[in-house]
Amino acid sequence: MTSAAEQRARAGEPAAQSGTATSPVRGARRAAPHAWPGTPTPLGARFRTGPDGVAGTNFALWAGGAEAVRLCLFDERGRETQVRLTELTHEIWHGFVPGVLPGRRYGYRVEGRWDPWTGARWNPAKLLLDPYARAVDGEFALPPEVYGHVRDWPEQAYADTVRDERDSAPFVPKGVVVHDDDDWSDDRRPKTPWADSVIYELHVKGFTKLHPGIPEELRGTYAGLAHPAAVEHLVKLGVTAVELLPVHQFAHEDHLLRRGLRNYWGYNSIGYFAPHAAYAASGTTGQQVGEFKRMVRALHAAGIEVILDVVYNHTAEAGELGPTLSLKGIDNRGYYRLQPDARRYADYTGCGNTLHVVQPQVLRLITDSLRYWVTEMGVDGFRFDLAAALARSMHDVDMLSPFLAVIAQDPVLRRVKLIAEPWDIGSGGYQVGAFPPLWTEWNDRYRDTVRDFWRHALPDVREMGYRLSGSSDLYAWGGRRPYASVNFVTAHDGFTLRDLVSYHGKHNEANGEGNRDGTDDNRSWNCGAEGETDDESVRALRRRQLRNLLTTLLLSTGVPMLVAGDELGRTQGGNNNAYCQDGELSWLDWSLLDDPDWRPLFDLTCRLIALRHAHPVLRRRAFFSGRAHSADGLRDLAWFTARGTEMTERDWYAPAATLGMYLSGRDIPGRDERGAAVVDDSFLAVLHAGHEPTGFTLPGAPWATGYEVLVDTSGEEQLRAPGTVLDADTAITVPARTVLLLRVV
Repeated sequence: MTSAAEQRARAGEPAAQSGTATSPVRGARRAAPHAWPGTPTPLGARFRTGPDGVAGTNFALWAGGAEAVRLCLFDERGRETQVRLTELTHEIWHGFVPGVLPGRRYGYRVEGRWDPWTGARWNPAKLLLDPYARAVDGEFALPPEVYGHVRDWPEQAYADTVRDERDSAPFVPKGVVVHDDDDWSDDRRPKTPWADSVIYELHVKGFTKLHPGIPEELRGTYAGLAHPAAVEHLVKLGVTAVELLPVHQFAHEDHLLRRGLRNYWGYNSIGYFAPHAAYAASGTTGQQVGEFKRMVRALHAAGIEVILDVVYNHTAEAGELGPTLSLKGIDNRGYYRLQPDARRYADYTGCGNTLHVVQPQVLRLITDSLRYWVTEMGVDGFRFDLAAALARSMHDVDMLSPFLAVIAQDPVLRRVKLIAEPWDIGSGGYQVGAFPPLWTEWNDRYRDTVRDFWRHALPDVREMGYRLSGSSDLYAWGGRRPYASVNFVTAHDGFTLRDLVSYHGKHNEANGEGNRDGTDDNRSWNCGAEGETDDESVRALRRRQLRNLLTTLLLSTGVPMLVAGDELGRTQGGNNNAYCQDGELSWLDWSLLDDPDWRPLFDLTCRLIALRHAHPVLRRRAFFSGRAHSADGLRDLAWFTARGTEMTERDWYAPAATLGMYLSGRDIPGRDERGAAVVDDSFLAVLHAGHEPTGFTLPGAPWATGYEVLVDTSGEEQLRAPGTVLDADTAITVPARTVLLLRVV
């Protein structure tokens, strides 16, 4: 039987509600200014000089299938003036409005059919954010008025089919007209080669909020990250790029707001051109744009690139029961992937919707956004959240998809750093190692292997050998290089490095989901006690494990990625999904720099990064061959057992906790900038994950006659001080759970 809700919706009747506001399209409004024809390009709001030298703003909105579009202008008191856009060119509604100056707030109301059964969800009662808005003023709350359907309809099975007629304008942020007045001629991009890169993943607010050297009024902002005190830490650490957690304008989910929480990470974008306004110290009516640009300039001046973590796979509008904030009300069918039952959304992201990247207008939105952040905001690259969702054609992941093809030929985008999170939650979504040249990838195989090795959970050392040497099993095809692998042990999502060695299981109770959220596959080891402990032997072991993990990461071939605070021993109390924790649990505790337990970890990290920068053999641009290139039989890469003998096929399959890796500095492919051969020192790294000490015989000729100790992770003060020389062909004792890095002398 057809419900009353369904009958009413099919008849196009509004929901029966008491106190429902008059439709803003039908209601009285202030006298509207006249819109001149303007131009359909560029999309968005662009301030310029119009005919007869009149200053104003050109507005252009793609709204395929819409019947009418009204531009809504808001003054300082929030009063709304509507301007009908009558010009339509190739599904783009446009007009030039004289007298509209930078700082003016605006939005759109779009008219069309309400027929959710066919995916049509136009509702002019809802004020919509311009997808091309370059600044956003105000914060998204989610009262019932911002939903296109009647959220509290008694028959919830049909609630999404009943149109809500209440005006959402008082409850949603507005776009802001921004003036393009920046000249980047004084900016110098670092242009760090991939092989030389060390990435530092950080959260703008979390990194700066508690920093004692940053003025209080700048903490938590772009200006705070640009402050010399913040930049000084990055420079001292030696990283070459910051990878910022999402800074596109984002919204908080309703389920979090109802629990008194917020989306801290920001993976819930709603404005792909606008810097998130809450991170601005200078203001939110366009000032955030200039503040972001000044931050980029400050980092560039320090030799640090800026990479943005971007979320183009879904938006904050969620599924059919989500709010109507922008794209859903502009053209739901044109922007989102829908199921055969067009009321429902195809969800490859786990967030309720998936952008339909095969559609030309969606692909244009994404690529226009990317180019904008490169050319006008100065950024140097992007890390694509759930990139497999973007690489889907109609259904399956396709490495010849329109998105990847457009990126490959774009003269701007093909020159910047491109990092894929190479998976989504859909069928066939796990694509590690499958992305084409130009792309690098987050390598979770590296993460899992290194974690398992140091908790002594690998059956043998085969997998570890691949990960240490650049993951050739995944990336040695199609012209890809070792730097296609972004190596990481931790990321924003999951345990911090300190928690990885302090907790066996997750402790996410503060998230309000009964500890059900977050992964259970942590591959962690608590070293004998769960959580914080006063047992000094456990604490010392944990610090050793942290040194082992960081040393392994920074000696591995590929591009290392650190997470902000791991070099300080930051903890989240065992929370491995702190996406909604906007507080001291997630913010960096800078007092750890003065803690004698943790300061040595920072110093070691600085030394390891400096060592990596100084030695090209640690940041190779080509895969190892494993073959001898000279008569003495010395190869560019060799593997050794604890007996000091080269690994055989049988050794690779035998249970083992010890691995020796020899890197030859005289057989590095390529030339330097002047065309000379690249020659470096040679190194032997000994990694021992066993819980008891082991003997290790140092290889002799032709490998070396002696070895100088550079790093020994076994103790706080190192059992073998840097500079100690050990003879080749001698047996040494390697303490339990230790990395030794030795330079050939």
